[in-house]
Amino acid sequence: MVRRPFRAVASAATLIPVVLALAPIQLFLMWRGSPKAQDLPLWFHRFAMRVVGVKVKVIGAPSEERPLLIASNHASWLDIPVLGSVCRMSFVAKSEIAGWPVFGWLARLQRTIFVDRARRTHTANVNQEMAERMIAGSPVVLFAEGTSSDGNRVLAFRTSLLGAARAAIAASGGDSVAVQPVSVAYTHRNGLPLGRLGRPFVAWYGDMTFGSHLWSILRDGAIDATVTFGEVMRADAATDRKRLAAVAEREVRRLTTNALLGRTPDDVKAQEAERTGDGVNWSAMPPEAA
Repeated sequence: MVRRPFRAVASAATLIPVVLALAPIQLFLMWRGSPKAQDLPLWFHRFAMRVVGVKVKVIGAPSEERPLLIASNHASWLDIPVLGSVCRMSFVAKSEIAGWPVFGWLARLQRTIFVDRARRTHTANVNQEMAERMIAGSPVVLFAEGTSSDGNRVLAFRTSLLGAARAAIAASGGDSVAVQPVSVAYTHRNGLPLGRLGRPFVAWYGDMTFGSHLWSILRDGAIDATVTFGEVMRADAATDRKRLAAVAEREVRRLTTNALLGRTPDDVKAQEAERTGDGVNWSAMPPEAA
């Protein structure tokens, strides 16, 4: 792969002035509690993806049902601008990110909800904040694995934060909340298939340093990402969160496999037609289905 340091410099030189110009506007919109505070991040993520050279392919569509919790896999910090370029949404991220130089500041401007996983009592507060966002009409993205992978696989989904679904039900006074599995997969770089050996160069995991990985993305760019929205499922007060996590995990793994194998939407439709289905009312699922 040809390395182009000038590309990284040019990308940074384009993005930094835009960030500095938009930040005061976003802070003002957040201070006023304006709904437009969700619009600016959407526009910026789309602009940033064009500048960096990330092409986002979308299969399916985000649900219009509310409240909406989006359960996604997680391979890289790049997942946030990729998903953020698709529709208006809020993210849940580990509390350490809030203290990162520049990126933590940008995450705050994105209206990110920060969770301290070292404090079990903090989970309830985070669930409540997630529920409030969802009830206000903003979909909330939960990276349900709790950490990032190498991009070739989907890790086991955690169950604790999925309690936000129940919190949203209780706070809204409704009967159920929509839960939509979503997959993010990185398939090509510079027009060539990444494959199992190449995909970890896009993924950010383990002990990789953020600065060097960011430079690599800005320098080489030309990444193809596929975002696949799965079928919406309903969770009610009786839903078992372990079974909820298991079904969401299985669906995201299936969607990710389809994307990594390059299956077309027609292939996916044919595959879905053959499936017996996981069921829409998760609380009614038999125990063995999980």
